[in-house]
Amino acid sequence: MPNELAAVLFDMDGTLVQTEEYWGEAMFELAASLGGRMSPEARARTVGTSMRHSMQVLHADLGIVRTEEQLQADARWVEDRVAELMGTGIPWRPGARELVAAVRAAGLRTALVTTTPRRLADIVLGSIAADLGGSPFDVTVCGDEVPARKPDPAPYLQAAVALGVEPSACVVVEDSLVGVTSGLAAGMAVLGVPAMQPVPPAPGLTLWNTLVDIGVAELVEVLAAGCSAPLAGR
Repeated sequence: MPNELAAVLFDMDGTLVQTEEYWGEAMFELAASLGGRMSPEARARTVGTSMRHSMQVLHADLGIVRTEEQLQADARWVEDRVAELMGTGIPWRPGARELVAAVRAAGLRTALVTTTPRRLADIVLGSIAADLGGSPFDVTVCGDEVPARKPDPAPYLQAAVALGVEPSACVVVEDSLVGVTSGLAAGMAVLGVPAMQPVPPAPGLTLWNTLVDIGVAELVEVLAAGCSAPLAGR
């Protein structure tokens, strides 16, 4: 018999909120300041990844070599610029607000699991809490609070422990390949809603095109699918 759904674990950028565009804008601006132009293909390879990996991709794409100190400075510049852009507004992804509210109304445990560092995630969390009248998450796990970042399973496993639930009773909602890989490696069922990069089918993964009209009943379907053949997209 399939496990009963106990918790839903959400990615943040590109899944719940439309902030991936801010990361792209900041990296394009950094590339220009370094005398080059970041290709769309390189930008796509940074979606959902750590700042170190993103900077390595950007530098390689520009054909430049940066010292460790310069890499750290570039990463900090991008983070600071993203924080500025977040100040202009943090819109929800279509259907995300309704899904988060439905999950909370059903009494399910919830977590936000993001590669974004805490200082930026807190800006988004503040916006979400202001819109919903309080935080909808029982647990939040950020990229600078884990022993290893996505695609390692550590972030999702850490969230499950904090929630007091078994991974097999969790559904992860993700948009990126590294996030989907992390959730699957943690032994969780995953709902993938790709936004800026393709995500190939995999056992345990359900791929849909949007979160619009997705509710708890659909998440129960995702959990039930488990490690069977991936479901076709909506």
